[in-house]
Amino acid sequence: MIGKLYDHGGRLFIVKREIPLHNFTRKGETHLDMDYVKAWRDWLGVDHVLRTKSAFLFVMNVDDVEFEEVKDEEAREEV
Repeated sequence: MIGKLYDHGGRLFIVKREIPLHNFTRKGETHLDMDYVKAWRDWLGVDHVLRTKSAFLFVMNVDDVEFEEVKDEEAREEV
């Protein structure tokens, strides 16, 4: 299973894990602990971490595919 795709600024990412923001605060504190976020990023082996209003998305970049157009005549010759 490839996972959910997420479009961010015209780039596609594969979402490996989505974790609510509240999981990255220490008990009794209100600020996010970015060291926790970095640890999760490294443990999951993802390229990027994106933030939504309610969660962090741990994602892999979808590389652009290079392709060459095959003309109809060339396809018939190969058969």
